[in-house]
Amino acid sequence: MNRSFKEVRWLKPFRQRLSLAAAVLLAGALGRVSADTIQVPRDHKSIQAAINAASAGDTVLVAMGTYRERLRLKDGVTLRSAGDDAKGKLGLKRAEATIIDGGGKVGDGPGVAMAESAMLDGFTVTNVGVYNEAEWAKHHATQGNDQPHEHIGEPGTAGISAIGVTCTIKNNIVHHIGYTGIAIQGVEGKRCSPQVLHNACYRNMGGGIGSMRGSTAVIEANVCFQNFYAGIGHEGSSPIVINNDCYENIRAGIGISEGSKPVVRGNRCHHNRRAGIGIRTGADTSPVVEENDCHHNDMAGIGCEEECAPLLRNNRCHENTLAGIGCRDNARPVIVGNHCFKNQAVGIGFDETKSGQAVVINNRVADNDKVAIGIHSGWKVRLVGNELSRPEGMPPVVMVFKGAEADFCDNTIRGSGVAGIRTEGVVRATGNTFESPALRAGGPPQFAVWGLPGSSIVFTDNTVHGWRHGLFADKAAVTANENRIANYGQVGIKITSPTATAVIIGNRFESETDREGINVTGGQAVVENNRVEKPKPAGGKDAVPSKP
Repeated sequence: MNRSFKEVRWLKPFRQRLSLAAAVLLAGALGRVSADTIQVPRDHKSIQAAINAASAGDTVLVAMGTYRERLRLKDGVTLRSAGDDAKGKLGLKRAEATIIDGGGKVGDGPGVAMAESAMLDGFTVTNVGVYNEAEWAKHHATQGNDQPHEHIGEPGTAGISAIGVTCTIKNNIVHHIGYTGIAIQGVEGKRCSPQVLHNACYRNMGGGIGSMRGSTAVIEANVCFQNFYAGIGHEGSSPIVINNDCYENIRAGIGISEGSKPVVRGNRCHHNRRAGIGIRTGADTSPVVEENDCHHNDMAGIGCEEECAPLLRNNRCHENTLAGIGCRDNARPVIVGNHCFKNQAVGIGFDETKSGQAVVINNRVADNDKVAIGIHSGWKVRLVGNELSRPEGMPPVVMVFKGAEADFCDNTIRGSGVAGIRTEGVVRATGNTFESPALRAGGPPQFAVWGLPGSSIVFTDNTVHGWRHGLFADKAAVTANENRIANYGQVGIKITSPTATAVIIGNRFESETDREGINVTGGQAVVENNRVEKPKPAGGKDAVPSKP
């Protein structure tokens, strides 16, 4: 259709307006073409003013200095300190030089409140709430024993808080806060997984980092020290906690409680006033704790209590003041593949309780000052495939106290103290190897198994080498079948005043000299099909059996 010149001139600006409108709509549909960088103090004097002016995707870049304000981030905004990633004394130099000061007051919100998809990168956050040096020093001196037994999720004003959002908190230094340094909290019905990376949190009146109420954060490569409670604490949450360094905290390096189920892997927890890793509060508290290095803590390397049910796997627990791994208060741990050594009391200890249960599998427990394993009353413990040793000193390798039950299967128990296993309780030992590298002619007892009055012992299919007696029991109930006892110093199996008819069947005794195989006095015994023989000579001739 033909148009006049006037019609064409009239349509041209109309078409231009349509094209511009279409471009605006397209830009809205596709998002902003480029992000802006807003600088403080060049563009805005305060950080919060710059945040308010920013949109999702923008970066607010803050020059070094001290900013006396509390901040609330916006969705999708990055707040970053200016400078490169050069290292300072504790964190990045830019973080040390760019300070958010909360003014030392209670209230007014956290130092920084995170938002969805926001990032906080490289600041010092301090003086939020009231830090109390006298209170800190008092509880440090008492190892936290007088602190209230409260949930870490109790209300407070954090240095940095992430509530119900997925965000990134990295390269920050958070200290002298009246509550927890970095507090992460979930909300019901929403998955929130903040990334908390490479921060330093110290001297806070709560935990260094707290993961609470459904949080599934990733907490990685942070340094948390000298905090009032734990370096990293959990309450009802299931984060991934990896490669952090937690030390000199008043309670645990890492504390796990109130139904938390985190994966705690590859952390270093040392020189804390209580445990390196402390786990407590209910059977629903069931973390996976693996490949951590817990050492030089003032109590246990790893502590389990209050019915918790953790899996402790492949950890190194050494040179702690009490236990490498300590369990009490009806805990239910599964302890697999750990190395516990040079602790000042016990490698793995089970304190007196009402009804504790544990499975102990394939651990290496050596060179602890007192015993490798100590099991007090109220415990039922199954030990399978462990290597337990204590080459020097008088204490036994394992002590089982009255009121405890322990099943030993396929373990190697090595030592030169008074006993491999010394028991007042119930012991069932099957398929174990007992080795004593240095046989003493006299002096203190040196028994592979020593049953004290009131004990009950079932001793089956074990191999014993180098002890004075393979089994000695006084005023105990004893069954000993199908064992091989070699190179013993006096009597293979010696029983005095058994509390029930002793059953001793099918055992083999090997001695270079004429040693007595079995000696039962003061009670009844069934003794059948046992052999005493000399080891086969090098020429291969059969040994000559003799009667016990």
